[in-house]
Amino acid sequence: MSGSFRFSASLSPSQSLEFPRMPFLKPRIHVLPNHVPALNPMTTVHSRVVLPENLKVTASDMPITVASPSEMTEAEGLEVDRVTEADLKENGFRSFRRTKIVCTIGPRTCEFEEIEALAVGGMNVARVNMCHGTREWHRDVIRRVRQLDEEKGFAVAVMMDTEGSEIHMDDLNGAESAKAEDGEIWTFTVRAFDPPSRPERTITVNYDGFSEDVKVGDELLVDGGMVRFVVAEKLGPDVICRCTDPGLLLPRANLTFWRNGSLVQERNAMLPTISSKDWLDIDFGIAEGVDFIAVSFVKSAEVIKTLKSYITARSPESQIAVIAKIESIDSLKNLEEIIQASDGAMVARGDLGAQIPLEQVPSVQQKVVQLCRQLNKPVIVASQLLESMIEYPIPTRAEVADVSEAVGQQADALMLSSESAMGQYPEKALAVLRSVSLRIERWHREEKHLDATDLPILSSSVPAGISEEICNTASRMANKLEADAIFVYTKTGQTASLLSCNRPDCPIFAFTPTTSLRRCLNLQWGLIPFRLDFSDDVESNLNRTFSLLKARRMINSGDLIIVVSDVMQSIQAIKVP
Repeated sequence: MSGSFRFSASLSPSQSLEFPRMPFLKPRIHVLPNHVPALNPMTTVHSRVVLPENLKVTASDMPITVASPSEMTEAEGLEVDRVTEADLKENGFRSFRRTKIVCTIGPRTCEFEEIEALAVGGMNVARVNMCHGTREWHRDVIRRVRQLDEEKGFAVAVMMDTEGSEIHMDDLNGAESAKAEDGEIWTFTVRAFDPPSRPERTITVNYDGFSEDVKVGDELLVDGGMVRFVVAEKLGPDVICRCTDPGLLLPRANLTFWRNGSLVQERNAMLPTISSKDWLDIDFGIAEGVDFIAVSFVKSAEVIKTLKSYITARSPESQIAVIAKIESIDSLKNLEEIIQASDGAMVARGDLGAQIPLEQVPSVQQKVVQLCRQLNKPVIVASQLLESMIEYPIPTRAEVADVSEAVGQQADALMLSSESAMGQYPEKALAVLRSVSLRIERWHREEKHLDATDLPILSSSVPAGISEEICNTASRMANKLEADAIFVYTKTGQTASLLSCNRPDCPIFAFTPTTSLRRCLNLQWGLIPFRLDFSDDVESNLNRTFSLLKARRMINSGDLIIVVSDVMQSIQAIKVP
C-alpha cells in the first residue's frame, strides 16, 4: 500500500514552466494501491564514516567497488556516477555526502589519470581558471573530463572561470612562483619585456593606468595580502616598491591598493567586468560545452543578464549556468540583485578579503549562503580552504574548523583552488574535504541541529508558488517520516533545486532525461543526479525506477521513498516492495 498526497491547482503559462495547465481543484489526498511487482529484498551495509585523526588518507586509498562502464549504458536506461553508486551500496543513504566538491585543475592534476583520481576521490565539478594557461591547454582538460565521464561512468561537470578586468600581475615568465623577502625592492611596471631582457625583481602589471593612479605611500597588496609592499617612488611607467610583508608571489596574482587605511577603488571605475579577452574565453567555453561559467568581479546584475542573453543567442540549446563570483565591494552593494539574476554564486573569499576588513569576511560568507538559499540558488564557498596543503600533507586545525563552518552553514559546495591546481597533495586535500563534510553532516543530523520545521523562505521569483509548497511539504514529510530518500522526476531541474534548497535529512535522487542537466545538478547540495528517460505516468516511472535500482542494489525492499514530480503536481510516500 502506498500513501499518495496530490496537490492540484490552475496555473497560467506565464506562472510556471514546471507544470502543465490543469483545472483548479482543492488539495486532496489519495491512497493508491502499490502496483510495483515484488522483488527479492536486498541488504545494504551501513558503516560509520569518521574523520581520520591524522588526515593522511588519500583518494587512491579509498577502496570502492564500482560497476563497469557497460552497466551505465543507455540500453539499460539508467546512468549514475560510479562513485556515488559505490558509496550508496557501501555506506547506505544516511552516510552519503551531501556537500559537493569543486576542484581546480592545474599543472598537478591535468592528465587523464590525475583527473580520474580526483573523480574517484569525490570531485563533482572540475574548474578551469582562464587566468592561467592557454585555450589549447584548457581544451585538452575539458575533453579529458568529458572522456572520463563517457568512458568511466562519471558525471563530473566543467566550470570555466573568467579572468575578469581587475588589476593583476603577469605570469612571472612561466615560473611557478617568486619569493619576496622583507625589505627587498621590487619594480611594478606597465612595460612589457622579452624574457631574457626582464630586469631582476621586476613584474609587469596588466593595467595601463597603473603608474598614474598609484601614489607614494600607498600599500600594494598581492593576492589579498599574502605579500605586501609600500610604494616608495614613481619613475615614469615604473612604480618602485619595498616589501613589508614577505611571501610567495604567484603568477597572475590579483593586486589591490590601500591609501590611508581605505581601498582605492577609483582605478577600476572604468574597467569592464567582462574584458575583451573574457568574451573570447566565453566563446571558447560555449564551443566546448562547459556546464558553468563563473564571472569574476561582478559589479551589477546587468552584467549577468547580458551574458545569459549572449549565451542564449550564441547557443540556443545550451544549458550553461552562469555563476556570479562575489569578491568585491561592488558585488556586496548589489548582492541580492546579482544573485537573483544569476544561476548561482561563489563566495571568493581571497579577493573579497583584499577589499573589505578581514573580520567582515565570515559574516559576509554567512550572508551570501543564507541569501542564496532564500533565492533558491546554489552557492560555493571558495578560496584558501586548505591553503597550507599546497605545501604540507595535512591541514591546520584552523583550516579544518573553517571547512566545518562552511559545511555547517550548508553551502552547496566547497572549492579547492591552488590546493588541487598546483599543490603537492591534491588528492589528500580532496580527501580532507570529503571526510570533514561527512563528519559534520552526520553530526548535524545526530545532534538535531537541522530542524525539520525550520525550512528556508524560498524566492518569490519562482513562478506561482505551488512548486515551492510541494517541495516544502515533501521535505517535511521526509524528515518526519525518516524517509530513506526523495525521488524527483524533473525535466528542467527546478523541482530538484527547490528540494535541495530545503536541505532534507535524506538524499535526493534526481532523475532527468538529459545528460547536460544531470551534470549541472551535480553541483547542488544533497542531489544524486541520474539520467533516465521517463514518461508523464508517475506509476510507470516508479515501476521502472524501482526495478532498475533494485537490480543495481541501490535501494532495498522496505525503504521508504518520498516521490515528487514536476510533470504531475503530486507527492507520494511509498515503501519499496
